[in-house]
Amino acid sequence: MLKRLATTMMFSLMALPATAACVGDSYLDQLSEAERADLAAATAEIPYGKGLLWTATKGEDTATIAGTMHIYDPRLEPIRAKIKDQVQSADLVMVEATLDDQKTLQEMIVTQPDLLFITEGPTLPDLVDEETWEMIADASTARSIPGFMAAKMQPWYLSLMLSIPPCAMENMIQGQLGLDHMVMEDAQAAGVPLKALEPVTTLFEIFEDEPIDDQIAMLLVNLLAPETLQQLHVAMLDNYFTGDIATLWEMTRIAMNDMPGITPDEAADLFAKTEEGLLNERNRNWMPVINAAFEEHDNVVIAAGAAHLIGEQGILQFLENDGWTVTPLQ
Repeated sequence: MLKRLATTMMFSLMALPATAACVGDSYLDQLSEAERADLAAATAEIPYGKGLLWTATKGEDTATIAGTMHIYDPRLEPIRAKIKDQVQSADLVMVEATLDDQKTLQEMIVTQPDLLFITEGPTLPDLVDEETWEMIADASTARSIPGFMAAKMQPWYLSLMLSIPPCAMENMIQGQLGLDHMVMEDAQAAGVPLKALEPVTTLFEIFEDEPIDDQIAMLLVNLLAPETLQQLHVAMLDNYFTGDIATLWEMTRIAMNDMPGITPDEAADLFAKTEEGLLNERNRNWMPVINAAFEEHDNVVIAAGAAHLIGEQGILQFLENDGWTVTPLQ
């Protein structure tokens, strides 16, 4: 589980795009010719690997599927505009977490602070040596997280924060929101109801059983160099906005080899386990929820993180397997 948690932090990059300040070299630019060839071969085999917006039809039923990212970038505005009519004319909009779910989560964090913070016993400075704590504190401060707050964060949660390069924190602090929130705003404006694809506690359940020592070890493993994180963000943005989600995903697999203290075999195993836990299993759990929605409605919009759409275990392939005709949104 330690290794799966470490990769979870790496995968979080896919949902947290950079601000305009995150510019420069792309991670893809540094790949060797052999790595580029492997990447091209891998992406060629991924079903529905290219494209952000899709339509699926089955009899009288229509689904519009949008691959989202969760933090604001101005280039999301044309994507929002392209699906606004579908969103506002839908019977139902399905997202990973509705606005009400997010309010519930905020209340849970207030009433159950131990979800994210160490509320009793030793804090992080007590659990690592002085030099290591200074590294963690410096990395936190660079992301506008005060040391006293970082000291009390659950290590898995702090790892998530440190997986975001400093250049990408400004939009998060300002509260600018991504495509999923844009879709929800447009749905609410038209009176279209929202429904969550999963319980709001799902991601917490991935982490809740982790011993504190394993979380700390994962935190240390995930202290990637800021320049590497920035290169990954640049590459991820480039590929998201060209709709090349397969390349974005497979690049993350390659980047696992840059994590300190992990062999290539361990990295491959780690990637596979995390892909199963964070994407595949959740996708399988979502399909009965989606099918149930079409028992009551015949026009539904589904907006979920772009990585959930691709691959043999992706939403689009599952829909095709169930007899839906899936095509790019025109």
